[in-house]
Amino acid sequence: MTIRRIWRKTFLVTGALALASTALPAKAAAQDLLSVLFGPIAGSHNHDSGRRLVRFSKKFKPGQLIVSFGDRRLYWISGRGKALSYPISIPNRQSRWSGSMRISRKKINPTWTPTPEMLAQNPRLPHMVPGGHPRNPLGKRALYLGNTLYRIHGTDAPWTIGKAVSKGCVRMHNADVADLYNRVPVGTRVTVTWRHFHTG
Repeated sequence: MTIRRIWRKTFLVTGALALASTALPAKAAAQDLLSVLFGPIAGSHNHDSGRRLVRFSKKFKPGQLIVSFGDRRLYWISGRGKALSYPISIPNRQSRWSGSMRISRKKINPTWTPTPEMLAQNPRLPHMVPGGHPRNPLGKRALYLGNTLYRIHGTDAPWTIGKAVSKGCVRMHNADVADLYNRVPVGTRVTVTWRHFHTG
């Protein structure tokens, strides 16, 4: 990116903030700034997400969650030999991981706070986005994994589902994570793997 383009982008962001703060109520000004930084708010995208019932390995007990980064799917074992399959986003190359843990807590409309690393990479990020805000990167629901910073959560960017874009979290469509949220209690076992599963 050239110096001229950087200055132009900075001018546009600064100008938008100034306009929002003088011409709009505080809440609208905040939404306007977030739209400038992250782009326009997309539609709800709650239509067919790709969630489906599939045949699955009988070795897993009903109620377990299997997150297959290899398949880019999350599986909720609904019964012996079958599972609900949901499309997910997976970690980028620098954030790959795997392991087994349990859901430690659940949250409706979680607040999003960027990590120090995220702020260092992009100082223009807001230091907090309240729960329920249309630009909250955690979406409508969050399931926290153990004592880590990893979560299974919704998203304000549904076009990223199916892509390797996260910092380690498991992103889902908001409608899908709301469906899953109602199915799994705190304490549910979650296996995160890069293994591929043959489903049908």
